[in-house]
Amino acid sequence: MARTLTVELGDRGYPIYIGSGLLTDPDRYRPHIRGSQLMIVTNETVAPLYLEAVRQTLGGDYRVRDVVLPDGEVYKTLEVWNRIFDALLRERFSRDATLIALGGGVVGDMTGFAAACYQRGVDFIQVPTTLLAQVDSSVGGKTGLNHPAGKNMIGAFHQPRAVIADTDTLVTLPQRELSAGLAEVMKYGFIRDPAFLDWLESHMTELVSRDPEALAQAIERSCEIKALIVADDEFESGRRALLNLGHTFGHAIETGMGYGAWLHGEAVGTGIRMAADLSARLGWLSDSDVERVRRLVASANLPTEPPGELSPERMLELMAVDKKVIAGQLRLVLLKQLGEAVVTSDFDRDHLLATLAGPMTR
Repeated sequence: MARTLTVELGDRGYPIYIGSGLLTDPDRYRPHIRGSQLMIVTNETVAPLYLEAVRQTLGGDYRVRDVVLPDGEVYKTLEVWNRIFDALLRERFSRDATLIALGGGVVGDMTGFAAACYQRGVDFIQVPTTLLAQVDSSVGGKTGLNHPAGKNMIGAFHQPRAVIADTDTLVTLPQRELSAGLAEVMKYGFIRDPAFLDWLESHMTELVSRDPEALAQAIERSCEIKALIVADDEFESGRRALLNLGHTFGHAIETGMGYGAWLHGEAVGTGIRMAADLSARLGWLSDSDVERVRRLVASANLPTEPPGELSPERMLELMAVDKKVIAGQLRLVLLKQLGEAVVTSDFDRDHLLATLAGPMTR
């Protein structure tokens, strides 16, 4: 039985379907397709696993074509993105076309941005196949590309028509990718839901070992929290920025090390630990709170320290190229307490440099 949530955005609201076997259920797609032309966008890793199954599911009712992109964060570029337009124009797809993003966060972001731009906007459906995409990037309408100077600096808000999260796809997910997704899962507990944080601590072993029921519960609760926040602040003018806990630190790591060297979730996990460290330096968290954060991140088999190759000064330089910078002032998502996050620029630069230099010791 699929679990169904709704992102409440008026006439642009849409369902999130979570469950087993959804990838090949045509009834999950049909209500959200308004034309007859479908372009499936996927990558070289996902295509051999699921592309033919989706084509077979939809081929009898629609004109289905596909474009297969190279796999990896390093390919989230304008040049590779343009291949989607090449395929759409070659097939003479019109404004009633629907794009289907079949893959992880990179595929979803690039497909959504292409849908936002093609003929000034066409529909798309998210079919996320990684844990990170199922709990975070497929929901909320953020789309975009990377630039050598900063991650996700080029993009648009463009909501999907539906999100179809088939938990069966997590069986083929590499263990490192699964752990990366867990960083985004735990983020929701840290920013908003202490009870979910408690649940994660007691169920992390089951999540790491891919227990289907535990994963379904984690995905559902993560999507519930994100859907509520997105409905309240679609364009990130206020509290939606709380979803970026750990991300300013993490994006700096990803950019500084070269896209793909660290997975997004690995960098975010480290970033969450660093945000907790800075929060403690400001007097908001206790030492035991910071250790609790570090322990949970580590239990998901995620790194807790930034790469030694990046000096505090270099990290600070990279963090300055961030979408949360306003009027030249860096803003960070920090923790007033576990379960309550704030966006603030009210911190001492020396405290930030100390956090970038290493864990707080007393």
